Amino acid sequence: MFQLRIIKTSIVFGLSALGAAFVTAATSTRAQELSYTAATRERTATTAAQRKVFVRSKALLVKASVVEDKLMKRSEFAEMGLVLTRDPIDADIILELRHDILTKYVYSAVDAHTQVVLAGGKVSSLGGTVAGKVAKRFLKQLAQGHP
Repeated sequence: MFQLRIIKTSIVFGLSALGAAFVTAATSTRAQELSYTAATRERTATTAAQRKVFVRSKALLVKASVVEDKLMKRSEFAEMGLVLTRDPIDADIILELRHDILTKYVYSAVDAHTQVVLAGGKVSSLGGTVAGKVAKRFLKQLAQGHP
């Protein structure tokens, strides 16, 4: 009889602990959803005036991440209200880099919605990094009044 009560008590205690775990998990999930919703609203509000740039590199020796790094290091990038995105569908501007001939690289920036070329040019890998030169010239062309 005594042993039966202990088993009943343990089962009741185990079930109540399990119920508390479910309540805690549900509360935690709800808190995460609210936090995510608030962060999404904040991000949408801050990026409404910003233009999103997607970098695509078709050059084997110059990766898109290197060009992104060089863009972020330039003060004009943030001053012009530009941000980077890894989603080409979400981008306002697509900056594409291609290898041309020997040490020459061609870059072009296209408005993702209208397909209008905003900036473009050719850089050489001699006397500096291609990514740095592309970042500098792209931002300079945008600052000079290109849309």
